[in-house]
Amino acid sequence: MTLFHKLKLYNRRAATLLVLALCVAGPVVAQSSSAAPARAADKAYNFSPVNQHSLELTAIYWNPILKYVSDKSGVLLSLRLGRTSAETTAKVVSGEADFSFTNHLFSPERIKLGWTVFGRREAPSVHGQIIVLADSPITSLAGLAGKEVAFPGPEALVAYKTTYGQLLEQKIAATPVFAGNLDAAFSQMVAGRVLAMGSNSQMTEEYAVREGRKFRVLWRSPAFNDLALMVSPRVPRDQLQAVSKAFLGMHQDAQGKKILEEAAKTVNSKQPVVFVAASDEDYASYRDFYRNAPASLR
Repeated sequence: MTLFHKLKLYNRRAATLLVLALCVAGPVVAQSSSAAPARAADKAYNFSPVNQHSLELTAIYWNPILKYVSDKSGVLLSLRLGRTSAETTAKVVSGEADFSFTNHLFSPERIKLGWTVFGRREAPSVHGQIIVLADSPITSLAGLAGKEVAFPGPEALVAYKTTYGQLLEQKIAATPVFAGNLDAAFSQMVAGRVLAMGSNSQMTEEYAVREGRKFRVLWRSPAFNDLALMVSPRVPRDQLQAVSKAFLGMHQDAQGKKILEEAAKTVNSKQPVVFVAASDEDYASYRDFYRNAPASLR
């Protein structure tokens, strides 16, 4: 790597970390300098996506998308994150967020909050997975008895609730260790601090490509749709319509398409990032899970 590229990478990371600190400490309004005067008095809405990746990678992925949507819709969106997936969801549930990219709001209690689905990524269904490294001596779930298993957090339906629920169903006494997000859970397993982890198929595939790793799948769940773009009932209908139109039309605009292509490269996704319309009916499988899940996982 040349000195020029090293400096470019350093500057990018430094800028990302500065924005990231603000995302955690308080809202960052995603807007262009040319649009700022016209929007100075406008309300900024917090957008809180589930922490699937590290905070740095999450900011790199979402900030350009939110800037584009803000500019196109005239509705200011700012990235708002907790330090872990559970902290971000707590912000959403407590009313600190107005938009979210999540699958944590489909339990019977949280449905009462009134959040609705308006979009999702056009991506294959995901499966919960219990995985080990490809060269691990563990070849079945029974081998996890008495062992620590890493999970992103207690809120993760696909990566934790379905997978740990399977261990409970098979009466395998494994100890859950919450890493904060999936990237951190992968790091714990790769470092040998745990022998297995709960993941989802999409993230397993992306991490394997990004980090050059191979994994063995011990178990996988039925299929679930990818995370949902959701909106709080507090957001006025005209503001939602503008935001939805910007998200759903992004891949048809040259600038938007380029931003989505960069987002896919950021996480090494084989699938192009495209946002499509969706509704609550597309997430019936999540509600079905909660109807049959153990009480401790609802």
